[in-house]
Amino acid sequence: MTADSNERLLRLASSKRKPTTAGAPVNVEEKKHENRLRLVEDHIGRALAESEINGELRDAPSYGKPISFGDGYQETPDELRMGYKILKDAGVVPPEIELMHAIEALRQKIGNAPPHGAPLADVQRLSELRQQLAIRMERLRN
Repeated sequence: MTADSNERLLRLASSKRKPTTAGAPVNVEEKKHENRLRLVEDHIGRALAESEINGELRDAPSYGKPISFGDGYQETPDELRMGYKILKDAGVVPPEIELMHAIEALRQKIGNAPPHGAPLADVQRLSELRQQLAIRMERLRN
C-alpha cells in the first residue's frame, strides 16, 4: 500500500459525514444519537485505517477469509435461524441439542462401566435416544 493511499484512508476515516435526514426535522435526541454513532464510526474507521497502514490486518490469520461464527449459524436452515436465535438469546436449548447432551452422557456412562457390565436398559435407552435424534434431524432437513 502506498503512502498516498494510506493518507486517503485516514482522511476518509476521519471525514465528516452528512446527516442522513437532510432537510427533515430531527428531534434533539435523534441528533445526539446520530452524533454518537458518527463518533463511534469515525473512531472505528480511524482504528481500521491505522491497522491497515501498520499491516496488522494483513497479519491476521483470518485476513481475506469469510468470517466464521463457529456457532453453527451458517449450517442452520434459513427458516430456522430466527427461531433458534431467539431461543439461544433466551437461554433455551433446542430439543435436538438436549438429546445430543443426553446421548453423550449416557454414552459416557456406558463407556465407564466395567467390560460386559453395561446395563442392557442403558444400551437400549441410548439406541432409543439416537433414533429420536435421527428422526428430529430428518424432520429439520425436510
